[in-house]
Amino acid sequence: MTSKAYHLPVLLKESVDGMSIQPDGTYVDVTFGGGGHSAEILSRLGEKGRLFAFDQDQDAQENSIDDPRFTLIPANFRFIKRFLRLEGVKEVDGILGDFGVSSHQFDKGERGFSIRFEAELDMRMDQNTGLSASELVNTYSQEQLAQLIWQYGEIKMSRKLAKAIVERRSNEPIKSTKDLNDLLTPFFPPTKVNKFLAQVYQAIRIEVNQEMEALKEFLLQTSELITKGGRLSLISYHSLEDRLVKRFIRDGKFSGAPEKDFYGNMLVPFKKVGKMITPGATELKENKRSRSAKLRIGEKL
Repeated sequence: MTSKAYHLPVLLKESVDGMSIQPDGTYVDVTFGGGGHSAEILSRLGEKGRLFAFDQDQDAQENSIDDPRFTLIPANFRFIKRFLRLEGVKEVDGILGDFGVSSHQFDKGERGFSIRFEAELDMRMDQNTGLSASELVNTYSQEQLAQLIWQYGEIKMSRKLAKAIVERRSNEPIKSTKDLNDLLTPFFPPTKVNKFLAQVYQAIRIEVNQEMEALKEFLLQTSELITKGGRLSLISYHSLEDRLVKRFIRDGKFSGAPEKDFYGNMLVPFKKVGKMITPGATELKENKRSRSAKLRIGEKL
């Protein structure tokens, strides 16, 4: 499988340009996927340069790049510091992250990520661990379901949907994408069914994979890992992720005012580089899934 067939890299040039690659530097791509961003980084490295990549999805690991400068780590990026230490690496010159779900995960129907295919509700990025979407839908309380649909799916009628799920599963478990789609479709306007279903799926997927917790844990480690002048280049796809990235680059934390020293100077680990970048007209035409992408770049102070 080619990298492009697996996942078309979004904002490829812009995100790698944003890292300001030094030929003999050490870099990390925390969302390897089809390897598109990694290949671009490697093309800019010299013989002494090194690139480490992370991906917890076994399918992605089949795309590994045969290059002595490259190491693929089969783990969640929330454990970045621990796994880099095992490789003898304590500092890096830049980190790239392209968050969200790969095209491959959406298009491989049996993974249960997409509303388009009839499949078992799974949605786990690492299929060897954790609660599947089906287990979540059939075991979470009505209150827990309402909260995650509202918080991560940004749907106002979350309580109604949660009630319907709990009532349905008391008769028979919700096992497939079809079960969930058939149950929820009547709640949405006919012209917006797919949009709302996609938001419900997003909410369940984020919870199944603990995406918000993983992103926070990862971001907090970057300030210790990246050397002075090194770069963070991060692409997010929904407002929840983007808000965390924006606040972290600006304030070094996710809520409240940034820390200040005795003289009132802000104590933040990064400074923002340029403005937020979104895909141009050509990329939007070639890759519709890039439409919600937002790239933010930070430089270590």
